[in-house]
Amino acid sequence: MLKFVSALQITSAVFSLLFASCLVEGETDDRLVSGSSAGEIMASRSKADHLSADDTISDLLNHSAFAGFSRLLLPWDDRAYDDAMGLRNVGSLLPYHSHVNPGTVVSALNHMIDDVNNGKTVFYEFYTEEERKAQETKSNTGLFFFRGRPGAPFAVISPGGGFSYVGSLHEGFPYAVAISKRGYNAFVLRYRAGSGGAVATQDLAAAISYVFRNAKVLDVGIQGYSLWGSSAGARMAAAIGSHGVASFGGDALPKPSTVVMAYTGHSEYSANEPSTFVVVGEHDGIAPPSVMERRVAALRKAGTDVEFHRYSGLGHGFGPGTGTSAEGWLDRAIRFWEKTIRPSTQR
Repeated sequence: MLKFVSALQITSAVFSLLFASCLVEGETDDRLVSGSSAGEIMASRSKADHLSADDTISDLLNHSAFAGFSRLLLPWDDRAYDDAMGLRNVGSLLPYHSHVNPGTVVSALNHMIDDVNNGKTVFYEFYTEEERKAQETKSNTGLFFFRGRPGAPFAVISPGGGFSYVGSLHEGFPYAVAISKRGYNAFVLRYRAGSGGAVATQDLAAAISYVFRNAKVLDVGIQGYSLWGSSAGARMAAAIGSHGVASFGGDALPKPSTVVMAYTGHSEYSANEPSTFVVVGEHDGIAPPSVMERRVAALRKAGTDVEFHRYSGLGHGFGPGTGTSAEGWLDRAIRFWEKTIRPSTQR
């Protein structure tokens, strides 16, 4: 039977399990870091140079297109990197992930390099300078922007990593490339790792609020937005889909029109869920498919529009599924999202 959640129960659950949240204020211009203008570090590669799988972590960190925020491209907040590691081995930095394709990773990074070369800002800080000074870990956050058509709806993507790291290279940037190629705007969230799900979800709420407040400057449509998440990131997206942005310290905003969830063990749901798209691997030993299958059945019983895919031969963390049975799932998810976007915003 569907578990209807009262306002009192929601408030209690949110604030006892996910701690106290804070409202986020600020303007775009105060929190914008442009890859085309920032020059805080000495770079060994020019802005125009594409990366390849034969390049190294050092080449990535010192690429001038990423000056000022390059460390946030990588997953860990609290670990030193081997600068000589080749990008073809970047999957070793993502222990909870599988099928990490270096070509896909590098292609998404080069997409951002091209945007910088075309004068576009690819990184935004959604916390104010004062907030970052007051809480140093907030300097480990930001939004990477992959542009679609001006004024088109937007998606916010929360990668996974067990709340220990943020796997943007594998299940953030490649997702955003696919979404932007279909004409929609996509943001990849870099949230605070190592602080648990409560803090990470507060970062997501703050980021959504930032996009809404600055929608005109960013030139994105706010109707029919979607939240995407994989593993831990899917928990974050689903929590806001269930309870709303304000429940996690953000502004009083509409819920997303669609939540896209990849391979997570999240089981909670509310009486009023957004349309939901789910993918899992049949051999997932970290987040058993049966957990999501039960949630999907409950949502369908309540009348929620759900599309569910279980892919053969896959375990946890397959990301875009390049070269696997899941390849193409991103396009299916985008088509599912399109059904929920208001006709006036569609292509």
